[in-house]
Amino acid sequence: MILHGHATSICGESGVAWAYPWYGPSPAEAPPRSGGVRGGVERVRLTSGVLPGDLVDAIRGTARDIAEVLGASGTGPGPGDGDGAGHRGGLPVPRSVWTVGEAAAHLAQANALMADIAAGHERPYGDGTPGGLTEANERALAEFAERDPEPLADMITEQAEAFLAAVERRDPAEVLTTPLGTMSPAVLGSYLLTHMLGHGYDLALALGRPHMVDARRVALTLPFMIAVMPGVADPVAVAGLTARFAVRLRGGPGFGVTVTGGDVQVAHEPPARPDCTILTEPVAFLLLALGRLDPWPVIARGKALGWGRKPWLAPRFPRLFRAP
Repeated sequence: MILHGHATSICGESGVAWAYPWYGPSPAEAPPRSGGVRGGVERVRLTSGVLPGDLVDAIRGTARDIAEVLGASGTGPGPGDGDGAGHRGGLPVPRSVWTVGEAAAHLAQANALMADIAAGHERPYGDGTPGGLTEANERALAEFAERDPEPLADMITEQAEAFLAAVERRDPAEVLTTPLGTMSPAVLGSYLLTHMLGHGYDLALALGRPHMVDARRVALTLPFMIAVMPGVADPVAVAGLTARFAVRLRGGPGFGVTVTGGDVQVAHEPPARPDCTILTEPVAFLLLALGRLDPWPVIARGKALGWGRKPWLAPRFPRLFRAP
């Protein structure tokens, strides 16, 4: 879920550096937006404390950035407009079986689902496993005909706003049922942001537009990541393993993962004595975690490093999880 790899410098406690092979094909990458989040994002501070203000900004700003990528009404022309929005909707999404129109439709549906959950409605969706979610996604897409990027872009922003309005009415301590288990309203907001960033990156890559993933937004995805990692651990991969990992975002926060004979525990702070420390550049961390990048370019550019008493565990770490 978090890391894959190519060749990195892994240093033990003695300070000796070892070259360790990581394997994976080199994918195309979408360029980041210059300056990260656009300067015009409206800052809204919630007085109830249900969501942190920065998370509100990130959800709203990410939805608007996706709408701009898709060429929503009022955002200016999108790429390929000479061939029509329908042409853009039929473009393939790299590393996916979906087209742009299908990915945008899924994102609009998912934002509506999150808004309903935030409003307190029960919305069964899959069985919580990666396979179950895939089946639920395909069923939902088959029942929803819209594939035009422009109206879908408007739906994405409208449903993000509906989520923000609905979640404001929740008790911060309330437990909500989601496709990936129960979580608080704040963690649900982190889930929504993570999901939009992953698919927003896909759409930007497909349409040749700058993506909307930046370090500040990635840091806000960690509450969701930490909450769901135990549930997406690969039982075969963690069987028989006992190890402590410290995972850190360069210039930002970190977390800890402890695996004990197949049991996986994730903490908001790295362990005091990790067997292996993994340091990643924030944007690379999220894209690797969501399966959007393979590690060859990431490791080659020094955006992911591993070291510790058991540095050989670093390339094994990503295989412990299956991205939902």
